[in-house]
Amino acid sequence: MPDPVLQVEDLCVSFTSGGVTADVVRDLSVRLDGGRTLAVVGESGSGKTITGRAIMRLLPRGASARGRIVVAGREMLSADERELRRARGSDVAMVFQDSMSALSPYLDIGAHIAQAVRLHDPSVTRRAARARAVEMLDRVGIPEPANAVCRFPHEFSGGMRQRAVIAMALVNRPALLIADEPTTALDVTVQAQILALLRELQQEYGMAMLLISHDFGVVGSVADDVLVLYAGRQAEYGSLRDIFDQPAHPYTVGLRAATPRLDARLDTGGERTRLRAIPGAPTSLRDAGPGCAFAPRCGLADQVGERCVVETPLPTVRPTSESGGLHLAACHLDRLPALQEVAR
Repeated sequence: MPDPVLQVEDLCVSFTSGGVTADVVRDLSVRLDGGRTLAVVGESGSGKTITGRAIMRLLPRGASARGRIVVAGREMLSADERELRRARGSDVAMVFQDSMSALSPYLDIGAHIAQAVRLHDPSVTRRAARARAVEMLDRVGIPEPANAVCRFPHEFSGGMRQRAVIAMALVNRPALLIADEPTTALDVTVQAQILALLRELQQEYGMAMLLISHDFGVVGSVADDVLVLYAGRQAEYGSLRDIFDQPAHPYTVGLRAATPRLDARLDTGGERTRLRAIPGAPTSLRDAGPGCAFAPRCGLADQVGERCVVETPLPTVRPTSESGGLHLAACHLDRLPALQEVAR
């Protein structure tokens, strides 16, 4: 098999504050090949964004990572600052959740993209870099790109800013793109356009994409494989088909059932059934102890008993894979037939 674009092995990310250390990502392993999209899904606080930032080595102060991260053959955790500057943008790039915060209000759109070009190839002239900026804005579908390069971020709509950020991230054709909630705060029509653009550019460039999202509707339109995180741990991993049709973890089922659907069943009065919420609140990572972190919110924990409380479940292969690929779930229950019906 060819070497993966992204290889993550036993990644742990810890935060230290007030003398207390908490692991926000624990024992995470991921493989992602070129041309494929892995969606990382979970509630807020599940460790999605911090995983993406750990891959980029952009962790906030007080955070540290251990384990192994390899991007396009480059060891990220052991790389020095000079190597990281070369890697960011050329090996791996990131589209951040808030496009306005990712752009400087003091620079026009063309300067942002041209700067990304010249940082990785100082031999490129300013004029040539500016021309590349025009080409990329045209490629991501911004009207009148020759004029748009001179406009400032506040002059763009939310969808146009997101397109500009994508252009800046992809101008050096990285092997891996990390897209952190790239359609947040966009209306449904623009959201669909951005997702279609990402799919098209991925196919054109042959890059791998790590998509971070809480929305199964978004995931279903772009992902090849899905990684479900809960409390910083892998709850489930599998192909899109397996995760949607044969979920093997109660948390995955809960997320699927909470997703609005046009084909939702009608109740006996002819009204659509209410969305199903996952009971309780996400587990505090400071208080995480032994056992399954999801157990306090799981409606099936009583079927397993004390084991859910004292023994941390490890990801194990599920033989129910419909795609023939690898399907893992960290649950003490072997099958969830009733819940899979709910997920449908």
